[in-house]
Amino acid sequence: MLAKKTHRLVKEPRISARYLADYMAASERARRTILRGCKYVSTAKVVQHDRAKASLSHYFSFDLPEVDGLKKRAAQLRAMMADDDFDRDVLDFNADYIDRFALVADKVTLPTAERLAPGSSPPIILESVKVSAELSFRLRRVAKGNKVRVGAGMLRYSKGKALNADAAAWQSAFLLGYLKATNIDPSAEPEAKLCLTVDAHLGKEYAAPTDSLSRFQNMEAACAGIAERWDKIAPRLMRISSSN
Repeated sequence: MLAKKTHRLVKEPRISARYLADYMAASERARRTILRGCKYVSTAKVVQHDRAKASLSHYFSFDLPEVDGLKKRAAQLRAMMADDDFDRDVLDFNADYIDRFALVADKVTLPTAERLAPGSSPPIILESVKVSAELSFRLRRVAKGNKVRVGAGMLRYSKGKALNADAAAWQSAFLLGYLKATNIDPSAEPEAKLCLTVDAHLGKEYAAPTDSLSRFQNMEAACAGIAERWDKIAPRLMRISSSN
């Protein structure tokens, strides 16, 4: 009998904005672990927070959000029938995510701006590395001289653990550079204070820092290094299947 593959090989270098931010804030040892996880993706079932993120995206995308609506959504997930224990865990963990944010939602202070749905989030290429982004909402305001300023928000959540502030700064800096690179609205200019990473556990928002331009350039340089070492990243003892 053939042994079951435990990991899928990603041949071309790619990383998410979240892991790129963590990579920039990490030690060299932790960086190796992050890259190994991006190149050799586990085929085991992993709990995803898709339902929770969709609920929070809806919450942030409207000018008059209601925390009670989040609580009701969490209760709905807990009441849903599940096919097996794993599906039950997925529903409960998503409900935990929403319930936790509902407790701290009033601590999040967004800048004065129109709130919009996230829309599409196409990946960008930084020095041969495909970097994916998952926007949760967008922001738009009209400044002096009728100049349009735009931004967006990304969510981070870890159960029982606050987001590392340095990683949050890197992620918000990436977001500012990402909006400039994608140029979805040519008539508008991305603004640092409208580019936010929201810690859904702590209820804290992190705007793009003043040195975001140099940070983004450092991320580009880091991606060049990632691309160069990608083929050399060795797996731990695991069974691999290849994938483009």
